[in-house]
Amino acid sequence: MRRLRFVALLPFALACAHGESFDEGVFRKGDVRVEIGPVPADWRRVAVDGADLAFRDDAHDGSALFDVRCNVRDDDAPLSVLTDHLIMGTTEREVESQDVLPFDRREALHTRMHAKLDGVPMQYDIYVMKKDGCVYDLVYVADPSRFADGAARFERFALGLRASEGTGGARAVSRDP
Repeated sequence: MRRLRFVALLPFALACAHGESFDEGVFRKGDVRVEIGPVPADWRRVAVDGADLAFRDDAHDGSALFDVRCNVRDDDAPLSVLTDHLIMGTTEREVESQDVLPFDRREALHTRMHAKLDGVPMQYDIYVMKKDGCVYDLVYVADPSRFADGAARFERFALGLRASEGTGGARAVSRDP
């Protein structure tokens, strides 16, 4: 359940990230090295408990996050189950589309949906991928009336993800649920 709280808290909670770095489009955590797509200049970085990288997209009343976990026992679940974990706590879910697509030489589950979070209508764009013992989550959430433009920019950010080969080894950071 802790894994899901970051989606609910994304627009609201700020916290400090530990033991990680993000510089010139490269995120590092332990032995994990991930290139991220271009971060729009007007997105401001925020620290959110449970997310490795989080950004606030004020122009579109949205938030974007990236999280990677390695060597966590329960992450051997199918991509659809891992996606469902990200949206726990939401109600009145309506999946717009859900497709498996090629993503960094693996498959990712890409989900677009509407749901209510604490009774507030939201729209989600979610990518979940498993690679080399790690699970990569990328989520964009925004007010439905301002979602489309923000989601297009998020897509460039998400599809730019490139995980270094061999990440997820025994020394990679893991987060138990």
